[in-house]
Amino acid sequence: MGTVHAKDMGPVERTRNEGQDEDFGLDGIPAKVVNVHIDGLGRTKDDLVMHEVRDVFKASSFKEMVKMAHDAKLRLERLGIFKNVGIFIDTSKGANARKDGYDITFEVNEMRRVVGGVNTLVGNNDASLLFNLRAPNTFGRAEKFVLEYSHGTKHSSGFNVNFTKPFEANPDAKFTAGVYQNQGDYPWSGYKETDRGVGLDISFQSLFGAHGLKWEGVWRELHPLTRTAAFDVREQCGHSLKSSISHTYVRDRRDDPVIPTSGSMLKIVQEYAGLGGDVQFMKHNLEFQISKSLIFDTVLQLSLAGGVMKSLNPNKDVGINDRFYLGGPLTLRGFNMKGVGPHTDGCAMGGEAYGLAGLHLYTPLPFRPGRGGFGDLFRTHFFVNAGNLTNIDFEKDSRQTLEHLYKTMRLSYGAGIVLRMGRIARMELNYCIPFKVQAGDSVNQGVQFGIGVTFM
Repeated sequence: MGTVHAKDMGPVERTRNEGQDEDFGLDGIPAKVVNVHIDGLGRTKDDLVMHEVRDVFKASSFKEMVKMAHDAKLRLERLGIFKNVGIFIDTSKGANARKDGYDITFEVNEMRRVVGGVNTLVGNNDASLLFNLRAPNTFGRAEKFVLEYSHGTKHSSGFNVNFTKPFEANPDAKFTAGVYQNQGDYPWSGYKETDRGVGLDISFQSLFGAHGLKWEGVWRELHPLTRTAAFDVREQCGHSLKSSISHTYVRDRRDDPVIPTSGSMLKIVQEYAGLGGDVQFMKHNLEFQISKSLIFDTVLQLSLAGGVMKSLNPNKDVGINDRFYLGGPLTLRGFNMKGVGPHTDGCAMGGEAYGLAGLHLYTPLPFRPGRGGFGDLFRTHFFVNAGNLTNIDFEKDSRQTLEHLYKTMRLSYGAGIVLRMGRIARMELNYCIPFKVQAGDSVNQGVQFGIGVTFM
């Protein structure tokens, strides 16, 4: 909460009931904020910080004043432009002093104009080294320039330059514009891709969750990884131009994003490509997860996901780099990375629709070694996964489509260990048994290792 200094108010009336804690009656002490001082400002504009602290003038009691000052401190910290923020409260002085008046001083320490760093990023079975330069509070109203370069372990690299500006000093509502270039190998499908693009993004919070509205224009270049790549893959290589708009909605009420013990998460992504360029499709994707604590520190979790897409060009199918893929150690376990669904000469071709379900039971380690410390980072993991990936003929009867999806369903089950890596990623070591597979699937029966930031 920072440091709060207040002069002694003298005797305070208090009551104490038997079996209850003492109540100092701070609600009964009248208080009115007379002056607010901001010390330590340099390039930060006055109107920005006053927008964040003005609510303290609404306080009518000492308790309410302290709470509002603390809330203002948190808002200032969330702007991301100060190293630290301190609070000092004192009785009011000067010509406009009053008996119940107080002065509040916020001491801030601005971040440097340019900040750099080197970090590691964890993806799904991939890791990257990230170099970044940031210019926080560029023009004095919490704007930010960011320059990043990443180099991954799976022949991936990229850079991006972003400019972000909050709306009316609200860190939960901001505008972002950026340019980027990414390149990477996709060995499960036999091609490599280079993307060069620009993007505009508006994100904001509502009462029901977080929203993101994004336009993206990207020039994409595909090359076969080897001369022996499937003909269907080589046929799609070359250049394409994609212009799309997408909306993302996320409502996350989980108590932990890595190994949740309660709460739910809902994510819906809708994308329309066809605002120019030669790529045209509609795409819908949904993810849902809910966790429930049981007895003996066990947790039961249900995960569901599904998506469907359709080409809007009757003479051209959706490209291999836009389709859905399924399979891997953190999604449909017991199958290799992107190993489920249509394959040609060993190359995964993806699908236009998928469904995935997972039922998980997490328990503490047997005999609870390291309880209260390092041992709490581990969980025993039992799971059952079911999923399918296919192409859909929208001209066929829906009943026939559902029957086909049911008959070609993949199933797997197993058990293992889950390790929490901070609040960012998780690592799984499982023994997997694929129970139901289809011809062409790439199966991983036995021990399977996975690390990543998303899981089902």
